Amino acid sequence: MQPGRTTPAAEETISRRDGLRRLAMQAAIGYSAVATSGCAPFQSASEAELIWGRRGLSEGRFLKPRAISIDRFDQLYICDTTGRIQVFDRDGNWLRQWSTPETANGRPTGMTMWQPDPDGGPEDDLLLVADTHYYRMLVYTRDGQRREDLEIGGEPGVGNGEFAFVTDAVADRRGNFYISEYGDSDRIQKFAPDGTFLYQWNGSGTAEGRFRRPQSLDIDGETLWVTDALNHRIQRFNVQPDKPELIDSFGHLGSQPGQFHYPYGLFVLKDGGAVICEYGNQRITRVDASGAFLGNWGTPGVGSGQLDDPWSLVVDSKDRVHVLDSENHRIQRTPLPSA
Repeated sequence: MQPGRTTPAAEETISRRDGLRRLAMQAAIGYSAVATSGCAPFQSASEAELIWGRRGLSEGRFLKPRAISIDRFDQLYICDTTGRIQVFDRDGNWLRQWSTPETANGRPTGMTMWQPDPDGGPEDDLLLVADTHYYRMLVYTRDGQRREDLEIGGEPGVGNGEFAFVTDAVADRRGNFYISEYGDSDRIQKFAPDGTFLYQWNGSGTAEGRFRRPQSLDIDGETLWVTDALNHRIQRFNVQPDKPELIDSFGHLGSQPGQFHYPYGLFVLKDGGAVICEYGNQRITRVDASGAFLGNWGTPGVGSGQLDDPWSLVVDSKDRVHVLDSENHRIQRTPLPSA
């Protein structure tokens, strides 16, 4: 299949139309709030501390939000399926917005705020946007000015520097870029700060080190975290060597502690662990630095503390999780699931 045609994993994507089938599947794999023996108990369902947003096209409303990032001031950058990038404070107050240049083929599914100079001011910070259906990484300033000189990609294909469907983009402390994609190539490509292709690794498969829709990336020092969505697991790589080395892989299909069902969003915490947004299990899961389960939050539904197809999440400076409750067209904020 060529990029630009129907998404190759469409038959595996859960949608609102498949709600009954999804619930049946969850029941079949043992969806419950009861922990398995020897594991920490699931966090009991609780309400969110803040919910904001609703379906719509005006300022502060959303149509299926799918990408989120956060800056040093806890300002939230949220992109929905209209291609708008709206910016809010951490309490959900609308600040500003702009739109990606093209949206007819599809909209972005991943964003990362990057500080090119850790000692620099906020005016130097840049937003990396995975422009999924246009095979490229877009770059913007915090106020929405496009930096075309820093963009990478734009050509569909399987060669070096070409892309299928771009899912996310991050940068390491040296300014190298890592861009993930799925479709004809389930892989990650690495680029130098000037955009020169360096190498790519792995490809479609179920073996450790390979991917089936690498959906989200986050980087902590020399460790790159990857949500391997259709393999229902997390993989981590050491990116310091010339060629990345697999550190570990954890998780498999299920709803019990240590299991995942379509892990989509990922955010690495200050303690070296992470919170993971599970599209299939309708929940947020917290793991420690070794990948061990610590707790979770959320159940399927439309009420407070319930989620419908959550896509992504970030954590602010006060250790509160902001999760994109996509099919409910809103954002929910909750403290980190208990460790």
